[in-house]
Parts: sequence; C-alpha cells; structure tokens
Amino acid sequence: MTNGATKDERWYAVYVRSRYEKKVHHYLLEKGLTSYVPLIETIRQWSDRKKRVVEPLIRGYVFVKINYHKEHIHVFDTDGVVKFIGIGKTPSVISERDIDWLKRLTHEPDAIGETVNSIPVGKKVRVLAGPFKDMEGVIRKEGREEHLVVYFESIMQGVEVSIAPELLAPIEKGAPDKPAEVSKMGSHEVESVVRHMAHS
Repeated sequence: MTNGATKDERWYAVYVRSRYEKKVHHYLLEKGLTSYVPLIETIRQWSDRKKRVVEPLIRGYVFVKINYHKEHIHVFDTDGVVKFIGIGKTPSVISERDIDWLKRLTHEPDAIGETVNSIPVGKKVRVLAGPFKDMEGVIRKEGREEHLVVYFESIMQGVEVSIAPELLAPIEKGAPDKPAEVSKMGSHEVESVVRHMAHS
C-alpha cells in the first residue's frame, strides 16, 4: 500500500468487534493490506435441521501483515478494529510459524475442539506425524480424557485438537527444536496410525 511497505513487514493480530472478523478482513484487503482470518467449516444443529457454517477459528481476531510504523494507522482506521493485541502499547509480533500452524489447523476442522484463553497446566509435547506434524502444545486432562492444546502465546489463545496419543512425544527441558527420532515407534507404525486417523 505504501512505498517500501514490504520492508520490515511483520504479522500482527487485531481484536475486532463481535462478528466482525470477516468484515474487517474484507476491509483490510480493500485497503491493499495483507490480511488473514482463520476460518473453519462446522455443522450447526438446530431443533429441526443441520447446517454447515463457516466460522472464525479464534473469535475476535484478525491477522494483518504490515510495516507497523508506516501502516498501523490504516488498520486502526478500519471499521470494526478495536485494538492491536500486545503488551501495553507494544503490539505482539506473530511468527510465520504461528500463521502456518493456524492455516494447518483450519484444514482439519473435524479435529478441532474448543478454544482456550489461558495456558493449560500439563505436559508439553510435540506432534510426530500427520497433518499437525511438528506442532507443539500441552496435554490437558479432563477426567479420563486427554486433549492436545496448541497454544499461541503471542495472542494468549489456544486451540484444542483431537489426536492419537501415539503421535505425541514429550518435550524435555533443554531438548533440541525437533526430536532426532520418531519416539520409540517405528516409522511404519506411525504411518499406520496416521492412516487410521484419516479413515476413522
């Protein structure tokens, strides 16, 4: 939008008015800005019918890639935008990894559960294989059930994911970014689990 805007562009998250995610996304695109809103298709159940609807993965959030110092005013002036997400007056930079994770989550709507707005207490793990490979999160226990919560610290929001426990490996303190081995399972065993999940 602005000359030289591509230099020093970073992803940021803005909080928007209720049910304004798609509208704000559209308005930002009209201004020539790079915008992204994670959407998933879900089935809504009414008393007399079911309907497929497309809803935001994380309600109230829209992501925009800008040169903050040059273009943040154009975002602020967008109808429906409330504020940039950050600490105090400093907006939080969203990593390309987090954007990639959000996009991958939207591709698997059947595995998505509820969103959480606090870091769950539990064991930190990494996904070994499948559509969520290399994602990291925390195992949250509810009674006898366990769920993986992929948590995005930059926006203080998490997404619950259903995944086979065999595809998870604990992250030890001081461990490298990626595990050197695929847990104790053989690669053929991991592939078998992934195939089973895909057809279940």
